[in-house]
Amino acid sequence: MANNKLNLLVILLFVSTIVFSQGKRRTSEKQNMKWNYDLECVGVGNQGEYLVKVFSFYRKKKRKGLDLELAKKNALHGIIFKGINSKSRDCVSQPALIKDANVEEQKSEYFDSFFKEGGKYKKFVNLTTGGAVESGDRMQVRIGKKKYLKVGLVISVNKDLLRKELEAAGIIRKLNAGF
Repeated sequence: MANNKLNLLVILLFVSTIVFSQGKRRTSEKQNMKWNYDLECVGVGNQGEYLVKVFSFYRKKKRKGLDLELAKKNALHGIIFKGINSKSRDCVSQPALIKDANVEEQKSEYFDSFFKEGGKYKKFVNLTTGGAVESGDRMQVRIGKKKYLKVGLVISVNKDLLRKELEAAGIIRKLNAGF
């Protein structure tokens, strides 16, 4: 009787370890793909705005339409943490609003709330293409063994309002704080 209980306990422990490790692997894959995007300058928008094209990656098999909110979040994330590189004369490269790479992890509670569904991020972005994608802005790419659809959308980001939000939240220092 005690042997049966011990065997059952060992089996349950073994099965739960397998299930937990599978879940952990899926979570890490999602986190690796969470901020997987390319960002390029499109041109000059209105005063205090960046006009960027964000290329987001979608799993080809699971895609049931474009996730416009993901494109908006990717554009904001790029402006906050990566900056904008320019390859044309029409645009000027812009540094990231946050230069310290550790801030995203240190202030994770703020950024999780900021980027959550229906979060504050919506106040700072507009989709300028209305969701329309030109044929040149859609391509298949392979990352590792998986196929993804890379889709580019033009997004307008109100960088002045975004900077004020990050300053008010204590994430970045005010421009005149060093003087």
